[in-house]
Amino acid sequence: VQLQASGGGMVQAGDSLRLSCAASGRAFNNYHMGWFRRAPEREREFVAAINRDGVSTYYAASVKGRFTISRDKAKNTVYLQMNSLKPEDTAVYYCARSGGASYSDYARIALGDGMGYWGAGTLVTVSS
Repeated sequence: VQLQASGGGMVQAGDSLRLSCAASGRAFNNYHMGWFRRAPEREREFVAAINRDGVSTYYAASVKGRFTISRDKAKNTVYLQMNSLKPEDTAVYYCARSGGASYSDYARIALGDGMGYWGAGTLVTVSS
């Protein structure tokens, strides 16, 4: 399984970006997906998760209401629509696939726990 994140760039505060995470390999649609980010000199943090069916999502409090995660099963792709970007959203963003397909695996995504595969990341820089 390979995950390739793209769509990062340099924007101004208030702008929008859409990140994409294209997956190759088997059974992408059988697993949950998550987005994470790591800001300079900070620990990696959870951003958003979507279940394998694409009907359930949840978000970190810092992005809820501004970011939207979605998936296109036909394209084996997960998206992160980011609106009203703030300078504190500046980070390298990573997509990751859950290690299992159960509900508990979905719930654990917020902990960054048990993820099976990680993408290489894409840099988002938001200037004030």
